Amino acid sequence: MIPVDLTPNLIHQVYGRILDAIVDRTLPPGHRIRQAELAERLGVSRQPVSHALHLLHQQGLVAESGRKGFQVTRLDPTRIRQLYEVRGAVDGLAARLAASRIGSNAIGRAELERALQTGRDADDTTSLAILIACDVDFHRAIYRLSGNPAIEETVSAQWPHMRRSMATVLAELGYRASAWTEHEAIAACILKGDADGAEAAARAHAVTAGQFTEQRLATASQAA
Repeated sequence: MIPVDLTPNLIHQVYGRILDAIVDRTLPPGHRIRQAELAERLGVSRQPVSHALHLLHQQGLVAESGRKGFQVTRLDPTRIRQLYEVRGAVDGLAARLAASRIGSNAIGRAELERALQTGRDADDTTSLAILIACDVDFHRAIYRLSGNPAIEETVSAQWPHMRRSMATVLAELGYRASAWTEHEAIAACILKGDADGAEAAARAHAVTAGQFTEQRLATASQAA
């Protein structure tokens, strides 16, 4: 974890560092968080760490543990599946709208193609953090291309949980390849203006990802 700069948005920086550590499992599920130790690692006082942890607690990413303590929450397989069910509907709508607007949005087309290529360029040596960022960037490109800002606003609150679920499956080499094959299918439909195909491909991708993640989380829970 990289020490943060002492700037006015210090709490948000600390929040981002802790969130990234939760997502990439530097702080794994069930880990007891010691505020003093975390503050030292980040090079800040305990106050911004305390504020950041309370923000994470509000989002359900950490839970109270003992006297004034916190620990990283565990992912609930059923809850993740439910989130993917909702996201499937939202992503389907976004892909449909994006396909209908692609012909008049050269900037959006370029952004989608760039996000797709970045994902294609990832290999077995690419870090998990970068893989997750590539995945998020691809979907956000579609949200922006849809022309409906309410879509990204709706999904943004769930991104921390979705990023954690992505880490579960993107750690597996086999799923990485299939995920980007599905991304390519979504992008291909959008880029040729096939609204029905884009919606169907986006929905199918979310359903597959949700089922795969739920299965992996359930298996891990049983093994623990």
